[in-house]
Amino acid sequence: MIPRVQKRGSRTVGLIFYLYEPGRCEEHTDPHLVAAWDAFAPDPGRHPDATYDDLAQLLDQPVEALSPTRRPDQHVWHLSVRAAPEDPLLTDVQWADIARRMVAATGIAPTGDETACRWAAVRHADDHIHIVATLVREDGRRPQLNNDAARARAEARLLEAEYGLRQLNPGDGTAAKRPTSAERHKAARENRPQTAREELRETVRHAAAGTVDETEFFDRLTAAGLLIRTRTAPSGDLLGYKVALPDDRNHDGEPVFYAGSTLAPDLSLPKIRKRWTTSAPEAERDPDVSAGPRWPGPAGARRRASTAMWQALLVIDHGTDEQIAARINGVGEVLDALATTSAAPTRSELRQAAFVFERATRSHTRAERGHDRALRQAARELVRSGPVLGDGEDGATTAMVIDMAFFLITAAVHWHAKKNHAQQAAAARQSAEHLRTAYRAAAHHHMAVLHQRGQHLTQPHLLRQAAHIRAAVPELAEQILNEPGWPALAATLADAEAAGHPPATLLTEATRRRELETADSASEVLVWRLRRTADLPADAERIPVQRSVPASARIPPGRQLRGGSDSVRQRR
Repeated sequence: MIPRVQKRGSRTVGLIFYLYEPGRCEEHTDPHLVAAWDAFAPDPGRHPDATYDDLAQLLDQPVEALSPTRRPDQHVWHLSVRAAPEDPLLTDVQWADIARRMVAATGIAPTGDETACRWAAVRHADDHIHIVATLVREDGRRPQLNNDAARARAEARLLEAEYGLRQLNPGDGTAAKRPTSAERHKAARENRPQTAREELRETVRHAAAGTVDETEFFDRLTAAGLLIRTRTAPSGDLLGYKVALPDDRNHDGEPVFYAGSTLAPDLSLPKIRKRWTTSAPEAERDPDVSAGPRWPGPAGARRRASTAMWQALLVIDHGTDEQIAARINGVGEVLDALATTSAAPTRSELRQAAFVFERATRSHTRAERGHDRALRQAARELVRSGPVLGDGEDGATTAMVIDMAFFLITAAVHWHAKKNHAQQAAAARQSAEHLRTAYRAAAHHHMAVLHQRGQHLTQPHLLRQAAHIRAAVPELAEQILNEPGWPALAATLADAEAAGHPPATLLTEATRRRELETADSASEVLVWRLRRTADLPADAERIPVQRSVPASARIPPGRQLRGGSDSVRQRR
Protein backbone atom coordinates (compact mmCIF):
# COMPACT_ATOMS: atom_id res chain seq x y z
CA MET A 1 0.00 0.00 0.00
CA ILE A 2 1.48 3.29 -1.12
CA PRO A 3 0.33 6.57 0.49
CA ARG A 4 1.49 9.69 -1.27
CA VAL A 5 1.10 13.24 0.03
CA GLN A 6 0.50 15.43 -3.02
CA LYS A 7 1.43 19.05 -3.58
CA ARG A 8 -0.80 21.43 -1.58
CA GLY A 9 -3.33 23.57 -3.38
CA SER A 10 -5.52 26.63 -3.00
CA ARG A 11 -8.82 25.55 -4.65
CA THR A 12 -10.79 22.88 -2.85
CA VAL A 13 -13.48 22.78 -5.53
CA GLY A 14 -10.86 22.23 -8.24
CA LEU A 15 -9.53 19.10 -6.56
CA ILE A 16 -13.06 17.79 -5.94
CA PHE A 17 -13.89 18.37 -9.58
CA TYR A 18 -10.86 16.27 -10.58
CA LEU A 19 -11.78 13.46 -8.17
CA TYR A 20 -15.38 13.16 -9.35
CA GLU A 21 -14.96 13.72 -13.07
CA PRO A 22 -14.23 10.80 -15.46
CA GLY A 23 -10.53 11.66 -15.79
CA ARG A 24 -8.54 12.45 -18.90
CA CYS A 25 -8.52 8.79 -20.00
CA GLU A 26 -11.91 7.81 -18.49
CA GLU A 27 -9.97 6.11 -15.71
CA HIS A 28 -12.32 7.32 -12.94
CA THR A 29 -15.30 5.00 -12.48
CA ASP A 30 -18.16 5.36 -9.99
CA PRO A 31 -16.60 8.17 -7.90
CA HIS A 32 -18.17 8.35 -4.43
CA LEU A 33 -17.41 9.15 -0.81
CA VAL A 34 -16.32 6.28 1.43
CA ALA A 35 -15.76 8.40 4.55
CA ALA A 36 -15.69 12.02 5.72
CA TRP A 37 -15.41 14.14 8.84
CA ASP A 38 -19.22 14.16 9.00
CA ALA A 39 -21.41 11.15 8.26
CA PHE A 40 -23.90 13.50 6.56
CA ALA A 41 -21.37 15.12 4.20
CA PRO A 42 -22.90 15.51 0.71
CA ASP A 43 -21.68 13.02 -1.89
CA PRO A 44 -21.89 14.39 -5.48
CA GLY A 45 -21.27 10.90 -6.80
CA ARG A 46 -24.21 9.16 -5.16
CA HIS A 47 -26.64 11.96 -4.21
CA PRO A 48 -28.22 13.60 -7.29
CA ASP A 49 -28.94 16.83 -5.44
CA ALA A 50 -25.38 17.26 -4.11
CA THR A 51 -22.90 19.38 -6.09
CA TYR A 52 -19.15 19.80 -6.09
CA ASP A 53 -19.62 23.29 -4.66
CA ASP A 54 -21.70 21.94 -1.77
CA LEU A 55 -18.93 19.62 -0.63
CA ALA A 56 -16.20 22.20 -1.23
CA GLN A 57 -18.01 24.92 0.71
CA LEU A 58 -18.48 22.67 3.73
CA LEU A 59 -14.83 21.67 3.69
CA ASP A 60 -13.78 25.33 3.39
CA GLN A 61 -16.01 26.69 6.18
CA PRO A 62 -13.26 26.72 8.87
CA VAL A 63 -10.94 28.47 6.41
CA GLU A 64 -13.56 31.08 5.46
CA ALA A 65 -14.29 31.72 9.13
CA LEU A 66 -10.83 33.24 9.54
CA SER A 67 -10.07 36.80 8.53
CA PRO A 68 -8.47 37.00 5.06
CA THR A 69 -5.09 37.86 6.52
CA ARG A 70 -5.04 34.71 8.66
CA ARG A 71 -6.07 32.25 5.95
CA PRO A 72 -3.26 30.00 4.63
CA ASP A 73 -2.51 30.49 0.95
CA GLN A 74 -2.20 26.76 0.28
CA HIS A 75 -4.95 25.33 2.45
CA VAL A 76 -5.86 22.16 0.49
CA TRP A 77 -4.17 18.92 1.63
CA HIS A 78 -4.31 15.86 -0.64
CA LEU A 79 -3.30 12.27 0.09
CA SER A 80 -3.70 9.30 -2.26
CA VAL A 81 -3.57 5.74 -0.92
CA ARG A 82 -3.08 2.94 -3.45
CA ALA A 83 -3.14 -0.83 -3.00
CA ALA A 84 -0.73 -3.13 -4.86
CA PRO A 85 -2.00 -4.80 -8.06
CA GLU A 86 -1.90 -8.25 -6.44
CA ASP A 87 -3.81 -7.16 -3.32
CA PRO A 88 -7.38 -8.38 -2.79
CA LEU A 89 -10.19 -6.00 -3.70
CA LEU A 90 -11.06 -3.93 -0.64
CA THR A 91 -14.63 -2.92 0.21
CA ASP A 92 -15.84 0.63 0.79
CA VAL A 93 -16.03 -0.15 4.51
CA GLN A 94 -12.39 -1.21 4.52
CA TRP A 95 -11.30 1.87 2.56
CA ALA A 96 -13.26 4.02 5.01
CA ASP A 97 -11.31 2.50 7.90
CA ILE A 98 -8.05 3.09 6.03
CA ALA A 99 -9.00 6.73 5.42
CA ARG A 100 -9.79 7.33 9.11
CA ARG A 101 -6.52 5.70 10.13
CA MET A 102 -4.58 7.86 7.68
CA VAL A 103 -6.06 11.20 8.75
CA ALA A 104 -5.46 10.23 12.38
CA ALA A 105 -1.86 9.17 11.80
CA THR A 106 -0.91 12.25 9.77
CA GLY A 107 -2.41 14.76 12.20
CA ILE A 108 -5.32 15.90 10.02
CA ALA A 109 -7.93 14.44 12.36
CA PRO A 110 -6.47 12.67 15.40
CA THR A 111 -8.77 10.07 16.91
CA GLY A 112 -11.22 11.61 19.40
CA ASP A 113 -10.38 15.21 18.39
CA GLU A 114 -13.77 16.86 17.74
CA THR A 115 -12.25 20.14 16.54
CA ALA A 116 -9.91 18.64 13.95
CA CYS A 117 -9.72 19.50 10.25
CA ARG A 118 -12.53 18.63 7.87
CA TRP A 119 -11.75 15.92 5.32
CA ALA A 120 -13.37 13.60 2.79
CA ALA A 121 -12.19 10.35 1.15
CA VAL A 122 -13.23 9.71 -2.46
CA ARG A 123 -12.96 6.36 -4.21
CA HIS A 124 -13.03 6.49 -7.99
CA ALA A 125 -11.21 3.22 -8.78
CA ASP A 126 -11.01 -0.23 -7.26
CA ASP A 127 -7.43 0.06 -6.04
CA HIS A 128 -7.12 3.47 -4.41
CA ILE A 129 -8.73 6.42 -2.63
CA HIS A 130 -8.00 10.14 -2.44
CA ILE A 131 -8.30 12.10 0.79
CA VAL A 132 -8.87 15.84 0.58
CA ALA A 133 -8.70 18.04 3.69
CA THR A 134 -8.59 21.74 4.48
CA LEU A 135 -5.77 22.90 6.74
CA VAL A 136 -7.69 24.93 9.30
CA ARG A 137 -9.18 23.13 12.28
CA GLU A 138 -12.68 23.76 13.60
CA ASP A 139 -11.13 25.76 16.45
CA GLY A 140 -9.26 27.99 13.96
CA ARG A 141 -5.81 26.55 14.62
CA ARG A 142 -3.50 24.86 12.10
CA PRO A 143 -2.94 21.07 12.25
CA GLN A 144 0.43 19.65 13.24
CA LEU A 145 1.60 18.00 10.00
CA ASN A 146 5.30 17.54 10.64
CA ASN A 147 6.52 14.46 8.73
CA ASP A 148 3.00 13.70 7.52
CA ALA A 149 4.32 11.64 4.59
CA ALA A 150 6.53 9.49 6.83
CA ARG A 151 3.68 8.96 9.28
CA ALA A 152 1.39 7.94 6.45
CA ARG A 153 3.95 5.36 5.28
CA ALA A 154 4.35 3.98 8.79
CA GLU A 155 0.58 3.60 9.12
CA ALA A 156 0.47 1.88 5.72
CA ARG A 157 2.90 -0.78 6.97
CA LEU A 158 0.54 -1.50 9.90
CA LEU A 159 -2.50 -1.63 7.62
CA GLU A 160 -0.76 -4.04 5.24
CA ALA A 161 -0.21 -6.51 8.07
CA GLU A 162 -3.73 -6.18 9.43
CA TYR A 163 -5.48 -6.53 6.06
CA GLY A 164 -3.18 -9.21 4.65
CA LEU A 165 -1.90 -6.96 1.86
CA ARG A 166 1.46 -7.04 0.15
CA GLN A 167 3.95 -5.74 2.71
CA LEU A 168 6.31 -3.15 1.29
CA ASN A 169 9.72 -2.41 2.72
CA PRO A 170 9.87 0.64 4.99
CA GLY A 171 11.39 3.70 3.35
CA ASP A 172 14.26 5.76 4.72
CA GLY A 173 13.90 8.99 2.76
CA THR A 174 16.75 8.26 0.33
CA ALA A 175 14.68 7.09 -2.64
CA ALA A 176 14.40 9.10 -5.82
CA LYS A 177 11.16 10.99 -6.29
CA ARG A 178 8.50 8.83 -7.89
CA PRO A 179 6.75 9.96 -11.07
CA THR A 180 3.53 11.83 -10.35
CA SER A 181 0.19 10.49 -11.51
CA ALA A 182 0.11 13.24 -14.16
CA GLU A 183 3.50 12.10 -15.46
CA ARG A 184 2.36 8.47 -15.57
CA HIS A 185 -0.84 9.36 -17.42
CA LYS A 186 1.12 11.49 -19.87
CA ALA A 187 3.49 8.60 -20.58
CA ALA A 188 0.51 6.28 -21.15
CA ARG A 189 -1.15 8.76 -23.55
CA GLU A 190 2.07 9.10 -25.53
CA ASN A 191 2.82 5.34 -25.47
CA ARG A 192 6.13 5.84 -23.68
CA PRO A 193 7.56 2.80 -21.88
CA GLN A 194 8.80 5.11 -19.09
CA THR A 195 7.85 8.48 -17.76
CA ALA A 196 10.09 11.36 -18.80
CA ARG A 197 11.41 11.58 -15.24
CA GLU A 198 12.47 7.91 -15.23
CA GLU A 199 14.03 8.07 -18.70
CA LEU A 200 15.99 11.17 -17.79
CA ARG A 201 17.18 9.67 -14.51
CA GLU A 202 18.43 6.58 -16.32
CA THR A 203 20.11 8.60 -19.07
CA VAL A 204 21.86 10.96 -16.65
CA ARG A 205 23.13 8.05 -14.54
CA HIS A 206 24.53 6.38 -17.64
CA ALA A 207 26.17 9.64 -18.70
CA ALA A 208 27.79 10.13 -15.29
CA ALA A 209 29.29 6.62 -15.14
CA GLY A 210 33.08 6.88 -15.02
CA THR A 211 33.26 10.59 -15.92
CA VAL A 212 36.17 12.66 -14.63
CA ASP A 213 35.01 16.25 -15.07
CA GLU A 214 32.12 18.53 -16.02
CA THR A 215 33.13 18.76 -19.67
CA GLU A 216 32.95 15.02 -20.16
CA PHE A 217 29.67 14.77 -18.23
CA PHE A 218 27.90 17.45 -20.25
CA ASP A 219 29.35 16.15 -23.51
CA ARG A 220 27.79 12.77 -22.76
CA LEU A 221 24.44 14.36 -21.93
CA THR A 222 24.54 16.17 -25.26
CA ALA A 223 25.53 13.00 -27.11
CA ALA A 224 22.56 11.24 -25.51
CA GLY A 225 20.27 13.80 -27.16
CA LEU A 226 19.14 15.66 -24.04
CA LEU A 227 18.38 19.36 -23.87
CA ILE A 228 20.49 21.04 -21.18
CA ARG A 229 20.15 24.24 -19.20
CA THR A 230 22.80 25.32 -16.71
CA ARG A 231 22.64 27.73 -13.80
CA THR A 232 25.66 29.92 -13.13
CA ALA A 233 26.66 32.32 -10.38
CA PRO A 234 27.54 35.97 -11.11
CA SER A 235 31.17 34.88 -10.95
CA GLY A 236 30.55 32.48 -13.84
CA ASP A 237 30.83 29.36 -11.68
CA LEU A 238 28.45 26.57 -12.62
CA LEU A 239 25.87 25.94 -9.89
CA GLY A 240 23.53 23.35 -11.36
CA TYR A 241 21.86 21.92 -14.42
CA LYS A 242 18.50 20.85 -15.81
CA VAL A 243 17.74 18.36 -18.57
CA ALA A 244 14.76 17.63 -20.81
CA LEU A 245 13.77 15.17 -23.51
CA PRO A 246 13.42 16.94 -26.87
CA ASP A 247 9.95 15.47 -27.45
CA ASP A 248 8.57 15.97 -23.92
CA ARG A 249 6.60 19.21 -24.07
CA ASN A 250 4.10 21.04 -21.89
CA HIS A 251 0.79 22.58 -23.01
CA ASP A 252 2.65 25.61 -24.36
CA GLY A 253 4.96 23.46 -26.47
CA GLU A 254 7.96 24.14 -24.24
CA PRO A 255 10.37 21.37 -23.14
CA VAL A 256 9.78 20.07 -19.61
CA PHE A 257 13.06 20.42 -17.71
CA TYR A 258 14.05 18.52 -14.57
CA ALA A 259 16.88 19.54 -12.27
CA GLY A 260 19.39 16.78 -11.56
CA SER A 261 18.55 16.85 -7.84
CA THR A 262 14.86 16.21 -8.60
CA LEU A 263 15.73 13.15 -10.68
CA ALA A 264 17.65 11.54 -7.79
CA PRO A 265 19.43 12.86 -4.69
CA ASP A 266 22.84 11.75 -6.01
CA LEU A 267 22.42 13.36 -9.44
CA SER A 268 22.72 16.97 -8.31
CA LEU A 269 25.82 18.67 -9.68
CA PRO A 270 27.52 18.96 -6.25
CA LYS A 271 26.99 15.22 -5.61
CA ILE A 272 28.34 14.26 -9.05
CA ARG A 273 31.35 16.53 -8.50
CA LYS A 274 32.28 14.49 -5.43
CA ARG A 275 32.95 11.56 -7.74
CA TRP A 276 35.59 13.64 -9.56
CA THR A 277 37.47 15.23 -6.68
CA THR A 278 38.70 12.18 -4.76
CA SER A 279 41.18 9.42 -5.38
CA ALA A 280 41.84 6.09 -3.73
CA PRO A 281 44.46 5.52 -1.04
CA GLU A 282 47.64 4.19 -2.62
CA ALA A 283 47.36 0.91 -0.70
CA GLU A 284 44.06 0.11 -2.37
CA ARG A 285 45.09 0.73 -5.95
CA ASP A 286 45.23 -2.57 -7.80
CA PRO A 287 48.07 -2.69 -10.34
CA ASP A 288 46.15 -5.17 -12.49
CA VAL A 289 43.41 -2.58 -12.97
CA SER A 290 45.55 0.51 -13.50
CA ALA A 291 48.12 -1.18 -15.77
CA GLY A 292 47.90 -0.93 -19.53
CA PRO A 293 45.55 -3.36 -21.26
CA ARG A 294 46.91 -6.67 -22.52
CA TRP A 295 43.59 -7.29 -24.28
CA PRO A 296 42.52 -4.52 -26.65
CA GLY A 297 39.08 -2.98 -27.01
CA PRO A 298 35.90 -3.90 -25.19
CA ALA A 299 37.15 -7.38 -24.23
CA GLY A 300 40.07 -5.88 -22.32
CA ALA A 301 37.80 -3.36 -20.59
CA ARG A 302 35.52 -6.18 -19.48
CA ARG A 303 38.43 -8.19 -18.13
CA ARG A 304 39.70 -5.24 -16.12
CA ALA A 305 36.18 -4.55 -14.83
CA SER A 306 36.01 -8.18 -13.68
CA THR A 307 39.33 -7.77 -11.87
CA ALA A 308 38.18 -4.55 -10.21
CA MET A 309 35.02 -6.23 -8.98
CA TRP A 310 36.96 -9.27 -7.77
CA GLN A 311 39.23 -7.01 -5.70
CA ALA A 312 36.19 -5.20 -4.29
CA LEU A 313 34.58 -8.54 -3.46
CA LEU A 314 37.65 -9.67 -1.53
CA VAL A 315 37.66 -6.61 0.74
CA ILE A 316 34.00 -5.66 0.95
CA ASP A 317 33.48 -7.47 4.26
CA HIS A 318 36.56 -5.94 5.89
CA GLY A 319 36.12 -2.23 5.27
CA THR A 320 34.15 0.37 7.17
CA ASP A 321 30.53 0.99 6.28
CA GLU A 322 31.54 4.17 4.47
CA GLN A 323 34.09 2.29 2.37
CA ILE A 324 31.61 -0.46 1.53
CA ALA A 325 28.99 2.13 0.53
CA ALA A 326 31.55 3.68 -1.84
CA ARG A 327 32.20 0.33 -3.51
CA ILE A 328 28.47 -0.27 -3.90
CA ASN A 329 28.24 3.12 -5.63
CA GLY A 330 31.10 2.04 -7.89
CA VAL A 331 29.28 -1.16 -8.81
CA GLY A 332 26.31 0.97 -9.84
CA GLU A 333 28.52 2.90 -12.26
CA VAL A 334 29.89 -0.34 -13.73
CA LEU A 335 26.34 -1.58 -14.31
CA ASP A 336 25.40 1.73 -15.94
CA ALA A 337 28.42 1.41 -18.25
CA LEU A 338 27.58 -2.20 -19.13
CA ALA A 339 23.99 -1.24 -19.88
CA THR A 340 25.10 1.26 -22.53
CA THR A 341 27.80 -0.86 -24.17
CA SER A 342 26.48 -4.43 -24.28
CA ALA A 343 25.04 -6.24 -27.28
CA ALA A 344 21.36 -6.84 -27.97
CA PRO A 345 21.07 -10.31 -26.32
CA THR A 346 21.96 -8.86 -22.91
CA ARG A 347 21.24 -5.14 -23.22
CA SER A 348 17.64 -5.14 -21.99
CA GLU A 349 18.34 -7.20 -18.86
CA LEU A 350 21.49 -5.20 -18.06
CA ARG A 351 19.53 -1.96 -18.37
CA GLN A 352 16.94 -3.31 -15.95
CA ALA A 353 19.66 -4.51 -13.59
CA ALA A 354 21.27 -1.06 -13.57
CA PHE A 355 17.90 0.72 -13.31
CA VAL A 356 16.78 -1.13 -10.17
CA PHE A 357 20.25 -1.25 -8.57
CA GLU A 358 20.45 2.53 -8.42
CA ARG A 359 18.12 2.31 -5.40
CA ALA A 360 20.72 0.13 -3.68
CA THR A 361 23.41 2.80 -4.13
CA ARG A 362 21.70 5.31 -1.82
CA SER A 363 21.37 4.95 1.94
CA HIS A 364 22.04 7.07 5.00
CA THR A 365 25.59 5.67 5.10
CA ARG A 366 27.77 8.33 3.50
CA ALA A 367 30.11 6.83 0.92
CA GLU A 368 33.79 7.53 1.50
CA ARG A 369 34.82 8.52 -1.99
CA GLY A 370 38.14 7.21 -3.23
CA HIS A 371 37.43 3.60 -2.34
CA ASP A 372 35.35 3.38 -5.51
CA ARG A 373 38.24 4.55 -7.70
CA ALA A 374 39.04 1.18 -9.32
CA LEU A 375 35.38 0.52 -10.09
CA ARG A 376 34.86 4.02 -11.48
CA GLN A 377 37.95 3.59 -13.66
CA ALA A 378 36.53 0.28 -14.88
CA ALA A 379 33.24 1.98 -15.76
CA ARG A 380 35.14 4.69 -17.63
CA GLU A 381 37.08 2.12 -19.67
CA LEU A 382 33.88 0.25 -20.50
CA VAL A 383 32.30 3.41 -21.91
CA ARG A 384 35.42 4.55 -23.75
CA SER A 385 35.99 1.12 -25.32
CA GLY A 386 32.59 1.35 -26.99
CA PRO A 387 29.80 -1.16 -27.67
CA VAL A 388 30.48 -4.86 -28.14
CA LEU A 389 29.27 -7.58 -30.44
CA GLY A 390 27.51 -10.57 -28.94
CA ASP A 391 30.08 -13.16 -30.05
CA GLY A 392 33.81 -13.77 -29.95
CA GLU A 393 36.03 -12.49 -27.15
CA ASP A 394 33.76 -9.49 -26.56
CA GLY A 395 30.74 -11.69 -25.96
CA ALA A 396 32.63 -14.16 -23.77
CA THR A 397 34.11 -11.44 -21.56
CA THR A 398 30.62 -9.97 -21.22
CA ALA A 399 29.58 -13.25 -19.59
CA MET A 400 32.72 -13.06 -17.45
CA VAL A 401 32.00 -9.57 -16.14
CA ILE A 402 28.28 -10.27 -15.56
CA ASP A 403 29.20 -13.35 -13.54
CA MET A 404 31.49 -11.28 -11.31
CA ALA A 405 28.94 -8.47 -11.00
CA PHE A 406 26.38 -10.98 -9.75
CA PHE A 407 28.54 -11.97 -6.79
CA LEU A 408 29.47 -8.42 -5.88
CA ILE A 409 25.81 -7.42 -5.93
CA THR A 410 24.99 -10.47 -3.80
CA ALA A 411 27.54 -9.16 -1.29
CA ALA A 412 25.73 -5.80 -1.41
CA VAL A 413 22.46 -7.60 -0.62
CA HIS A 414 24.02 -9.15 2.48
CA TRP A 415 25.49 -5.85 3.67
CA HIS A 416 22.27 -3.91 3.20
CA ALA A 417 20.28 -6.66 4.93
CA LYS A 418 22.70 -6.62 7.87
CA LYS A 419 22.23 -2.84 8.16
CA ASN A 420 18.41 -3.16 7.92
CA HIS A 421 18.36 -1.25 4.63
CA ALA A 422 15.23 -3.06 3.46
CA GLN A 423 14.55 -1.17 0.23
CA GLN A 424 18.19 -1.22 -0.83
CA ALA A 425 18.52 -4.96 -0.15
CA ALA A 426 15.34 -5.66 -2.13
CA ALA A 427 16.59 -3.57 -5.06
CA ALA A 428 19.92 -5.40 -5.09
CA ARG A 429 18.15 -8.78 -5.08
CA GLN A 430 16.00 -7.72 -8.01
CA SER A 431 19.08 -6.51 -9.87
CA ALA A 432 20.80 -9.85 -9.27
CA GLU A 433 17.88 -11.68 -10.89
CA HIS A 434 18.20 -9.53 -14.01
CA LEU A 435 21.90 -10.33 -14.06
CA ARG A 436 21.13 -14.06 -13.89
CA THR A 437 19.02 -13.75 -17.02
CA ALA A 438 21.62 -11.63 -18.82
CA TYR A 439 24.34 -14.10 -17.90
CA ARG A 440 22.46 -17.05 -19.40
CA ALA A 441 22.10 -15.18 -22.69
CA ALA A 442 25.77 -14.15 -22.75
CA ALA A 443 27.31 -17.45 -21.62
CA HIS A 444 25.21 -20.10 -23.37
CA HIS A 445 27.25 -20.46 -26.57
CA HIS A 446 30.67 -20.13 -24.91
CA MET A 447 29.86 -22.70 -22.23
CA ALA A 448 28.60 -25.09 -24.91
CA VAL A 449 31.96 -24.83 -26.72
CA LEU A 450 33.90 -25.45 -23.53
CA HIS A 451 31.62 -28.35 -22.63
CA GLN A 452 32.34 -29.98 -25.96
CA ARG A 453 36.09 -29.49 -25.52
CA GLY A 454 35.90 -31.01 -22.04
CA GLN A 455 34.30 -34.13 -23.45
CA HIS A 456 37.37 -34.61 -25.67
CA LEU A 457 39.69 -34.95 -22.65
CA THR A 458 40.97 -38.41 -21.76
CA GLN A 459 39.81 -40.10 -18.59
CA PRO A 460 43.23 -39.78 -16.85
CA HIS A 461 43.24 -36.07 -17.67
CA LEU A 462 39.75 -35.67 -16.19
CA LEU A 463 40.74 -37.60 -13.08
CA ARG A 464 43.70 -35.31 -12.50
CA GLN A 465 41.52 -32.19 -12.76
CA ALA A 466 38.97 -33.77 -10.41
CA ALA A 467 41.71 -34.29 -7.84
CA HIS A 468 42.55 -30.59 -8.01
CA ILE A 469 38.88 -29.73 -7.37
CA ARG A 470 38.66 -32.06 -4.36
CA ALA A 471 41.78 -30.49 -2.87
CA ALA A 472 40.67 -26.88 -3.44
CA VAL A 473 36.98 -27.04 -2.48
CA PRO A 474 36.37 -30.38 -0.75
CA GLU A 475 32.98 -29.29 0.59
CA LEU A 476 31.70 -28.52 -2.92
CA ALA A 477 33.70 -31.06 -4.93
CA GLU A 478 30.95 -33.64 -5.35
CA GLN A 479 28.46 -30.96 -6.39
CA ILE A 480 30.88 -29.53 -8.96
CA LEU A 481 31.82 -32.93 -10.39
CA ASN A 482 28.17 -33.76 -10.92
CA GLU A 483 27.19 -30.43 -12.49
CA PRO A 484 26.55 -30.14 -16.24
CA GLY A 485 29.28 -27.48 -16.29
CA TRP A 486 32.03 -29.81 -15.06
CA PRO A 487 33.40 -30.66 -18.55
CA ALA A 488 33.77 -26.91 -19.25
CA LEU A 489 35.69 -26.45 -16.00
CA ALA A 490 37.89 -29.45 -16.78
CA ALA A 491 38.68 -27.96 -20.20
CA THR A 492 39.60 -24.66 -18.55
CA LEU A 493 41.92 -26.38 -16.06
CA ALA A 494 43.54 -28.20 -18.98
CA ASP A 495 43.99 -24.90 -20.85
CA ALA A 496 45.59 -23.37 -17.75
CA GLU A 497 47.98 -26.31 -17.42
CA ALA A 498 48.94 -26.06 -21.06
CA ALA A 499 49.67 -22.35 -20.55
CA GLY A 500 52.06 -23.19 -17.69
CA HIS A 501 49.83 -22.36 -14.73
CA PRO A 502 49.56 -24.73 -11.74
CA PRO A 503 45.84 -25.56 -11.40
CA ALA A 504 46.02 -25.89 -7.62
CA THR A 505 47.32 -22.32 -7.26
CA LEU A 506 44.66 -20.95 -9.61
CA LEU A 507 41.87 -22.77 -7.79
CA THR A 508 43.09 -21.46 -4.45
CA GLU A 509 42.87 -17.89 -5.79
CA ALA A 510 39.48 -18.48 -7.44
CA THR A 511 37.95 -19.91 -4.26
CA ARG A 512 39.27 -17.35 -1.79
CA ARG A 513 35.68 -16.31 -1.18
CA ARG A 514 33.48 -19.33 -0.46
CA GLU A 515 30.21 -17.87 -1.79
CA LEU A 516 30.08 -20.47 -4.57
CA GLU A 517 27.10 -22.16 -2.93
CA THR A 518 24.94 -19.20 -4.01
CA ALA A 519 25.73 -19.84 -7.69
CA ASP A 520 23.45 -21.68 -10.07
CA SER A 521 26.56 -23.50 -11.28
CA ALA A 522 29.74 -23.36 -9.19
CA SER A 523 31.68 -24.95 -12.06
CA GLU A 524 30.74 -22.12 -14.44
CA VAL A 525 31.74 -19.51 -11.87
CA LEU A 526 35.14 -21.15 -11.56
CA VAL A 527 35.49 -21.25 -15.35
CA TRP A 528 35.34 -17.46 -15.63
CA ARG A 529 37.50 -16.82 -12.60
CA LEU A 530 40.19 -19.21 -13.83
CA ARG A 531 40.16 -17.84 -17.37
CA ARG A 532 40.53 -14.30 -16.02
CA THR A 533 43.22 -15.17 -13.47
CA ALA A 534 45.24 -17.29 -15.92
CA ASP A 535 44.80 -14.69 -18.67
CA LEU A 536 43.25 -17.30 -20.96
CA PRO A 537 41.04 -16.31 -23.89
CA ALA A 538 37.46 -16.12 -22.68
CA ASP A 539 36.32 -17.30 -26.11
CA ALA A 540 37.27 -20.97 -26.05
CA GLU A 541 37.03 -21.24 -29.82
CA ARG A 542 40.34 -19.39 -29.97
CA ILE A 543 42.13 -22.29 -28.25
CA PRO A 544 42.68 -25.58 -30.09
CA VAL A 545 41.74 -28.81 -28.33
CA GLN A 546 44.77 -29.76 -26.20
CA ARG A 547 44.54 -33.47 -26.76
CA SER A 548 43.14 -35.28 -29.72
CA VAL A 549 42.30 -38.83 -28.69
CA PRO A 550 40.52 -41.69 -30.41
CA ALA A 551 36.85 -42.05 -29.72
CA SER A 552 37.41 -45.25 -27.76
CA ALA A 553 39.47 -43.35 -25.17
CA ARG A 554 36.89 -40.62 -24.58
CA ILE A 555 34.22 -40.68 -21.96
CA PRO A 556 30.99 -41.54 -23.76
CA PRO A 557 28.32 -38.83 -23.93
CA GLY A 558 26.00 -39.00 -20.94
CA ARG A 559 28.70 -40.39 -18.61
CA GLN A 560 30.74 -38.49 -16.06
CA LEU A 561 32.98 -38.87 -13.05
CA ARG A 562 31.22 -40.26 -10.04
CA GLY A 563 31.36 -37.84 -7.11
CA GLY A 564 33.45 -39.38 -4.33
CA SER A 565 35.29 -42.00 -6.45
CA ASP A 566 37.30 -42.30 -9.65
CA SER A 567 34.90 -44.62 -11.38
CA VAL A 568 32.54 -43.80 -14.20
CA ARG A 569 28.79 -44.14 -13.97
CA GLN A 570 25.86 -43.69 -16.27
CA ARG A 571 24.34 -40.27 -15.58
CA ARG A 572 20.74 -40.54 -14.56
